[in-house]
Amino acid sequence: MHKPAPIPHGRTYLPIHVGAAIHPDVLTEIQQDNTGDNISELNPYYCELTALYWLWKNNDSDYKGLVHYRRLFATRSFFKGRGRHGDRLDRVIDDAELAQMLDKHSVIMPTKRYYVIETIHSHYVHTMYAEQVEVAETVLEHMAPQYMPEWKRLMKRRSSRFFNMMIMDREHFDAYCAWLFPILTEIARRLPPDQYEAFHARYPGRISEMLLNVWIDHNNIKFGELPTVYTESINWWKKGTSFLKAKFLKKRYTGSF
Repeated sequence: MHKPAPIPHGRTYLPIHVGAAIHPDVLTEIQQDNTGDNISELNPYYCELTALYWLWKNNDSDYKGLVHYRRLFATRSFFKGRGRHGDRLDRVIDDAELAQMLDKHSVIMPTKRYYVIETIHSHYVHTMYAEQVEVAETVLEHMAPQYMPEWKRLMKRRSSRFFNMMIMDREHFDAYCAWLFPILTEIARRLPPDQYEAFHARYPGRISEMLLNVWIDHNNIKFGELPTVYTESINWWKKGTSFLKAKFLKKRYTGSF
């Protein structure tokens, strides 16, 4: 989280202030991402990944993962939190249900989301800057060529798992981070994020959403799935029309929804 937000109940959750090196006075009573070995200053570009990096380098929990201040893993129960006066936080998975999931799965991922009329590649090119995904592909081919078949397949798909959300046992988590961050560092070196305005400067965080899928697929990681819940209201009209304008009128996104 980069600003005050409701925190789910339970021992599962460790609130982390991302970008603490840049905005040290925003959230002073929770864990800061600028302690120990960290990349907190890269938060304008890496987004939630500065928390991922902090967990990798500074936390030795048996299981580690990442959710966001407004997007979290949800219970699999259809009825929980759906009452007339239900709070969206009531839909968030609790410690007991998550423990049951982790008894069966060493990795948990969000359920897929579908574009239907777009591929992963075409949607990115229509909504962001094409050179970002092109440089990412070039770097991946140079640094981890064995992952290219999975990358190519992902680019042609119309569905994927998004949001940089996952839960992994420590072995998988650390292996993923050790693979991911050198690749992102090289991508950002070749295509400096600070050349873009703030919304598009966050492209390394978006590219990593793709790379997580590639890593999971290439390594044949068996995982469990959980739905997600968005704790704030969404302007579906704006989101839907922006999606169609990007597809048919080539109008890039200019902000989050």
